[in-house]
Amino acid sequence: MPRKKHSKKEIEEALNYAEELGWRVEVGGGHAWGKIYCPYNDKECRCGEFCISSVWSTPKNASNHAKQIKRVVDNCTARDTDPEE
Repeated sequence: MPRKKHSKKEIEEALNYAEELGWRVEVGGGHAWGKIYCPYNDKECRCGEFCISSVWSTPKNASNHAKQIKRVVDNCTARDTDPEE
C-alpha cells in the first residue's frame, strides 16, 4: 500500500528523493507527520544521530525543511562506504 503523501510539494519531493536512495518513510507517530529511516542503520554512522529524522507536517518554511531532509540523506556516511554501489 502506498504511503500517504505530504501536503507540501517541496517536502514530498524530498521524501521521494530519500526513498529513491533506500530510506524508509513512515507516516504518523507523535507530533511529527512522520519519520525517515536510514537503510544502513549503522551504529558507527555519526553515532546514529542522523539515522532517523522527523518530518514535520507544518514547518514554518517548507522549502527549508525539504532542504534539511535532503541534507540528512546526502550526508549519510554509511552510504559513501556501501560496497554494493
